[in-house]
This record gives sequence, C-alpha cells and structure tokens, in this order.
Amino acid sequence: MKTLFSELPGIDALLRDARFRPLHTSAGTRRLTETLRAMQSEARQHILAHQRLPDWHADWATEAATRLRAGRRSALRPVINLSGTVLHTNLGRARMSEAAVAAVCRVMRQPVTLEYALDDAARGHRDRALADLLCELTGAEDACIVNNNAAAVLLMLAATAGGRQVIVSRGELVEIGGAFRIPDVMRQAGCHLVEVGTTNRTHFSDYQRAISDETGALMKVHTSNYQIAGFTQAVDEKPLSALGQQHGVPVLVDLGSGSLIDLTHYGLPAEPMPQRLIADGVDLVSFSGDKLLGGPQAGIIVGKKALIARLQQHPLKRALRADKMTLAALEATLQLYRHPEQLADALPTLRLLTRPQAAIQAQAERLLPILQAEFGASFTLAVEPCWSQIGSGSLPVDRLPSAAITFTPRGPASSLAALGQQLRQRARPVIGRLQGGRLWLDLRCLDADEDLQRGGEA
Repeated sequence: MKTLFSELPGIDALLRDARFRPLHTSAGTRRLTETLRAMQSEARQHILAHQRLPDWHADWATEAATRLRAGRRSALRPVINLSGTVLHTNLGRARMSEAAVAAVCRVMRQPVTLEYALDDAARGHRDRALADLLCELTGAEDACIVNNNAAAVLLMLAATAGGRQVIVSRGELVEIGGAFRIPDVMRQAGCHLVEVGTTNRTHFSDYQRAISDETGALMKVHTSNYQIAGFTQAVDEKPLSALGQQHGVPVLVDLGSGSLIDLTHYGLPAEPMPQRLIADGVDLVSFSGDKLLGGPQAGIIVGKKALIARLQQHPLKRALRADKMTLAALEATLQLYRHPEQLADALPTLRLLTRPQAAIQAQAERLLPILQAEFGASFTLAVEPCWSQIGSGSLPVDRLPSAAITFTPRGPASSLAALGQQLRQRARPVIGRLQGGRLWLDLRCLDADEDLQRGGEA
C-alpha cells in the first residue's frame, strides 16, 4: 500500500506539467489547484478502500479537465421537454417569444428609462408603460406589476383589506404547488378569513349574510388547478361586484393562469379572461405572466385606478416589484397581443398548444427509425397516440390530442429508469415520462427533428 501512495504525484509537480497549461488559462490556477487537491485526497481514500489506484490515475490532466468542465456547467441547463406538459413549472413554464428575448438582451446591455421620465427629466414609475398597455388590452383603469401572482394576491389583500375580514367561498380555498394556500396568504397579509358556502355549493345569499362592518373585501379565486363536478353552484363575478358596490367593499379576483385571448377561437378550452371580469365590475384582477399569457414570471394586477394607487403606495410593493428584465420581456409579450392575427406564430405557448396532432404524428413517424437504430436492441419502440396537458394549474381536466414515441423493455435487463437517466444525461437532456410500464416521449413541444436526432450535442 505504501508503494501505491508513493505513486501519487505532488500538486506542485502537476501544476508545472505542460499538459496542465491550458487548464491554468481556462479555469485559473486557484480552481485548478483546488481540483487537484480534491483528486489527490480522493485517490488516497480509494487506495485505503480498494488497495489500488483509481482508474483515472493514468491521466490526471484529462480527469481534471472533465471535472473543471462539469464545475462550469450552468445549473439552468436547456432541456428538450417531451414530458407532455407544455407549461411545465419545473422546466420554467412559458417559453419566451423572440421579441421578448431581444427585449431582455437590449435592457441588459445599456441604461434604460426604467424609472426616468424623458419629458421632464424627473423620476418616473417603472410600471407606467406596461400599465398603459394593459389598460388598452383589458379595459382596466390602471395596472400594477409584481414578481409573480402569489405576490400579486398578497399585495392586493394587504393593501385593500389588511386588518379586516375577507369573504371567500369555501370551495375556492385552493392550494397550489409548493403548499401555497390562500388562507396562509391571507394570514400573512393581515386579513381575517371568512368562509362562506360549502365545498361544492356557494350561493349569493351566503355572501350577503357574511358582509359586516368588518368586511374589507369580497374575493373569488379561480380554481385553475382542479375542478369540482356534479352538484355544484358558484356565484358569478357580476352579481358579486354589484353586491360589493352596494356595500362599498372592493371585489378581488385571483384569476391565476389568466388568458388575454378567447382560447376557443384556437380550438382550445375556454379560460376566464381579465377583460370580462373588468367589464363585470370587478375592482382588482390578478393573473400570472408565465402561464397562458406566454410571458415571463410576473404577477399582473389590473383594475380601478384608486385601488391600484393604494397598491403602488404600499410598503410591500417595493419588496415585490419586478426588475427591468422581467418588465422588458413582459412588455414585448404584451405588444404581440396587439396583433392577434399573428399571435399563434409569434407566441411559443400558443403555437405549442395549437399544434395539430397530425403534424406531431408525422414527426414521430419520421423519428421512429432513427431512435430504433439507437435503442432498438433493448426496447421495443412504437408511435402511440396520447394526450398532452397544458400544465401549471391551467385547465387541469382538459387534454390536447398528441403523439408520442414509446419505449417498452424487451426483457428484465432493460431498465426504463436507466433509459430515462441516459436521456437526461445527454448534453441537452431529454425529459420524458414513465407511465404504464413504458417511457413516453410526447413530441408536442419538439420544435425540430434535429433537436432529438443530434442526441449528444448541446
């Protein structure tokens, strides 16, 4: 064993070795030294455990280069989303349009008028330009932007009903991903929850009886991530808004995924639109930027000017405000909605959601023989019809007809878990889903055949 330890090279000798010269330049001497020390320590542990040198001992330079490259790899790696979920929360939800990408690059490279008014050289408001655009698109009097819809709900509640009661239907006390619950948000906003109705049925009279001098707001929460069917009853926003006006109490709606277009025109299931709620008299409506809207993560609040002013003046607004890159991407996305005839081509989210099944099926049949050549020895591959989902809590029951390439193990030695890991370890990882004893690659979100054909390329 002593002989094995004596074969380990010294750090100084390695650093002087000409084979390490490129690593001094690419990684820096400090990081290279730390890596070599870690390798040396690992080699000693390996000798003690196995009475032999590690396999990489013959080429320290190559092993060091591999480890340094892995250390430089970004934690946010591009992947190929073949999971069958278009707006996949864990994969970043909506993909940005080219217009949004260009807008973000622009504001990163140079100073911009984030809070600067060119007319009088005074300090401006960072939400102003987007607020005007949102008012045009929704018919609202004013708008406010924060960093996500959870923040929007927190700010709405804190600014309009802090210290007072908020009336909500029991069937709308939702929980979304990450154990984010409406009652918890109310508590953090300093509001007191008043539940009305039952899980499946809430009537107008329930709200009427619950209103008191302590009521700060009436609130509706769109149940975008689940659906109660059967013997149900809910109160529409229009009569609720009239009730709020009668008692001088604002009506708030957390719309969640919110779409600015009528999705039924594109053959998709209907989703409530902020425009309709504003027209129905709702005082404040909040929705996400990175779901059906197809933009960056943001919380958008539209509604009455006086209430928006209260939101803008609340201390939480500064803590929750959006940065210049988010605002730039959101503005570019909203501009696309001014040309609805081009939206399906310009907005990736809408393009992927409306992609015809026939086109996906044809793509799967083109790719099948290529993937069979790579994986056919261990798996039986086939093109199968399937159903994609929109994702991120949007339209949870509705599905989109799609097509997938499925992998079925030929024998016990063929492991689906190992196959999934192999695909995830590619330079550009491929994300599928395991279901019914097969691996499914749903091709709805695959832009080009070459993306999957290239396999190991980044």
